Amino acid sequence: MLRLFLLSTAIMLCTSASAVTREEVEAGAEQLYRARITEAQQKYELDTHPAFLARVQRIATRLIDQARREYPATADLAWEIHATIDPDENASCMAGGKLLVGQRYVTKLELNDAELAMLLSHEIEHAVLEHNLKEFREALRLEPDRQQQAFAELEYAIDHDSALMSKLAAFDAAQESEADRAGLLLASHAGWPPLGLVTYFKKMAHADPMSNFDSREHPSTARRWQAMRELAKELDQQTVTVPAAK
Repeated sequence: MLRLFLLSTAIMLCTSASAVTREEVEAGAEQLYRARITEAQQKYELDTHPAFLARVQRIATRLIDQARREYPATADLAWEIHATIDPDENASCMAGGKLLVGQRYVTKLELNDAELAMLLSHEIEHAVLEHNLKEFREALRLEPDRQQQAFAELEYAIDHDSALMSKLAAFDAAQESEADRAGLLLASHAGWPPLGLVTYFKKMAHADPMSNFDSREHPSTARRWQAMRELAKELDQQTVTVPAAK
């Protein structure tokens, strides 16, 4: 009887942890993204520099084409790419492939095309690896009672409930490291030289006054640079089968 009870409980927890669907997460992300885009438009901060937007779209499209080859299950993502001059925006990619890139951030770090490709590939990996969906399911695993909440309430809690955010911190940091590694691999497969990509992390660390300290969601920029530098050296030593990008 006890064994049956434990098995039943395990099944119930597993069901709770996987109850959130990809469709729900992508629909929620679409609403949030649309709100951010609308706000940026109203502030005259969206896509204000056509040349910069074209540059971002050119590099992102090349990476997305590579992602479609490497992740066939996500080939149906409806990608959307915008740029903003909001000084608080670095770059982000919501579920479903909704990219927003901060022009002032890119300009501040003086990113060349390879470094910008690294920034974009990191964000693209968040979408193709379904990190948002996995975060929702981890939240339900940690706090299964939230299964009774409406999706919108859970969505809000993940970004605003300090107790839940604290529980998710290690999980989120691991996802960031995964996006770093997978992003470097993706961009190198798309033709950029690994050692050229990894200088993005160097610039990011040098611009960060807290580079030796972890944040709630991210490993320290210094550790990220070190880890990616080591991976880039390994990749650079391997036989290159695609031409390097200029």
